[in-house]
Amino acid sequence: MRVGITGHRGLNAPVEQQVRDLLQAAVHSTDDTDLVGVSCIADGPDSWFAEYVLANGGRLEVVLPAEQYRESLPEEHWPAYDRLMSRASDVHRTGMKASDSAAHMAGSEILVGLVDELLAVWDGQPARGFGGTADVVAYAERTGVPVRVLWPEGASR
Repeated sequence: MRVGITGHRGLNAPVEQQVRDLLQAAVHSTDDTDLVGVSCIADGPDSWFAEYVLANGGRLEVVLPAEQYRESLPEEHWPAYDRLMSRASDVHRTGMKASDSAAHMAGSEILVGLVDELLAVWDGQPARGFGGTADVVAYAERTGVPVRVLWPEGASR
């Protein structure tokens, strides 16, 4: 089974812990011994999901939205990003250079095209900018990829 991830970054500490628990449970509930997690490995849910997939014995495939993507992420995330990238069994590239919203959406479209199910750490609200979580969920729904929303009850961003 191939499972992808999309989700909100910059969550507060209580919501972060709840989301981590939901992601870990989602990974552990997958009965498939050949789990492949597909992620852009940004800070937040993307990386947490990737870490849980690897810890559960699954394989990680990374989608690289842009060649300058790493540099667009918070510098404190770079060590985790580099560690996860080094463990990727495959890297899918958009071919875009600049890490902007168009590249992020292009990467998400590639990700959705690679998976059997999309996990979405999503509060149900519209995207704050093009290529945000709501846009990725809508794209998955339009293309027939099942979406499982993981959001703590009563939580807010």
